[in-house]
Amino acid sequence: MATLSQTLAHLYTAAIVFFSLLFLELVILVRAVVGTIPGSKNRPITTTQYLKLVERKNPACRYKTGLRMESLECAVCLSVYEEGDEIRKLRKCNHTFHKDCVDTWLQQDLATCPLCRSMVLPEEVVVKHRRHRNHQEFDGSDEELIFLLSALHGSYIRRFL
Repeated sequence: MATLSQTLAHLYTAAIVFFSLLFLELVILVRAVVGTIPGSKNRPITTTQYLKLVERKNPACRYKTGLRMESLECAVCLSVYEEGDEIRKLRKCNHTFHKDCVDTWLQQDLATCPLCRSMVLPEEVVVKHRRHRNHQEFDGSDEELIFLLSALHGSYIRRFL
């Protein structure tokens, strides 16, 4: 009789573990589907989309010696502009930087000008991009959680079998 109750207890534990893992998989699936619905307000913005938006709002051009500019050097890398360098002039504040320097800055920071900290892009765009970046940095965390739970529960079940 004792072995029957132990077997039933083990089956109960295995069923709880199985349904917990199934529930977590369903939650991950629903999150993935909701995140890909077109027009979804919470949909993350990829880095490519983010940089295209930066380009559309603040187009890049080539530096020419005759251009009238207040600064002759990039405030991010502190290098002097040379003929043909690709530069980006931010429209809101009129500060100019090397395109690659300011693009890297805008991806790392909160999409503000490196000099005056005026907003280059709307805050909701930055939040959506940051959500995409954070998801990429911790990619697989949901699956890792499921793996961890299954490993813990698996070793727990093996003790009783």
